[in-house]
This record gives sequence, structure tokens and C-alpha cells, in this order.
Amino acid sequence: MRDIAWTRSDEGTPLYLQLARSLREHISSGGIDPGSALPSERDLSEMAGLSRVTVRKGIEQLIEEGVLIRRQGSGTFVARRIEAPGAKLSSFSDDTRSRGEDPGVVWIYKSYAQPTEEEATALDVSPTAKVARLGRVRLAGGEPLAIEHAVIPAIFMPDLESLGDSLYQALEKHGFRPTSGTQRVRASLATPTEAGILSVAQNSEVLRIDRRTRVPDGRIVEFTRSVYRGDRYEFVTELNEV
Repeated sequence: MRDIAWTRSDEGTPLYLQLARSLREHISSGGIDPGSALPSERDLSEMAGLSRVTVRKGIEQLIEEGVLIRRQGSGTFVARRIEAPGAKLSSFSDDTRSRGEDPGVVWIYKSYAQPTEEEATALDVSPTAKVARLGRVRLAGGEPLAIEHAVIPAIFMPDLESLGDSLYQALEKHGFRPTSGTQRVRASLATPTEAGILSVAQNSEVLRIDRRTRVPDGRIVEFTRSVYRGDRYEFVTELNEV
């Protein structure tokens, strides 16, 4: 890590915001690699000649922006931008493991019910059909990155108790792993509830994703609506000349 250059440039701007700007520029220029630890508050205080209170406020500003993340008991780190393949059908758990991180899940709800009119239409099932309704927070390395609300026809998910962190693995176990699908991604702002769950500021940028997937015989196996942290995720699609 290169030394952090620090100059007081604007007398009208609070010192903690000046420090946050210097750190942000230092990180964007490659001074600290994504995933690397930030120097301690004490070291930053000595480097910048600022109080630890000011340094702490500057760090909190960058955590709120998603530039930094804090891991309890480990320190503060430069956030990694996650490039998710936009044209590949894969699960959150598989993507997380491919990056060398451990996936995790916090369940909000997991139950059987009848579908709403919208869900029945999306899944192409009868309004009286039985569906599994799943709500969960998706974690990577213990950090909350997404909220997912999925609806699955019960014929594809007969055993909710055996469902672990990966829905696709559970579907594959029953012979119904999806092989094709469509998804729509749009930019939005986090609601107060979403912001609290994802540990971001209210009205932070998020990506809303609607996904429908199919098994090989064409039946719709999944209708999922997700909210992903916009400060951490980029969906990348390869383009080829027609």
C-alpha cells in the first residue's frame, strides 16, 4: 500500500469529508487493493494529523457509500466490486464459492401457501396450486449482499426442511435444476427496511432483479424477485458481433 497523501484543500468543507475524499481518491487510484485492510484509525490519525474522532467519521462516510466495509473483529477493508455474469444462469451460492467466499443465508420465511394472482401467472400454475414461498437474506463472507423472495411450485420443492443455503442445489437434488430462464435488472433505491437488512444507508442504490427459470421440459420452476446492493454488484454481459 502506498502512503496516503493528505492535504487540507477546502476550508469550507469539514475535515472528515476532506479525509474521506482523499481516501476515496487513494483507493480509486490503486493505492489500496480491493479486499485489503485499511490502516488502523490510530495510524490514519498519525498520517493525516487529525483526531481519531475525525478519522472515524471519515471512515464511516466511506462505509456508508459502500467504498469500505467493516468486519466485526477483523477491521475495515476496501470493498470489492462483484462482477456477476449477466448471461449465465447460476446461483448466488455457486457465484460466491467461485470467488473463494463462503455463502450464507438468513431466513425471513419458508413456508407453503397458495400463490397470489401475480405468482400464479408468472409460474403458469393454477391459482389453487400449492407453492413454496421463500424469503431470505443472502450473505457472502458474513456480509449481507442481497434479499431474495422466491416462489416455487411445490411439486419441484417437496421438502423445505432439507433446503440449505442453495435453492438450485435443492432443486437439483429433486431432479429439477433450472437450465434456462430470463431476468430483468433495473436500478432503484433501497427502502428503509431493505437498507436496514443490507446494512446500507436509506435510499442507497440497489439493483432489483426479476428472474423466471425453467426446467428442460419448459415448465417454469422459479419466480424470484431480488434486491442486490448497488455499491457491490455489477452485472456484466459479453457482447458478440451478429
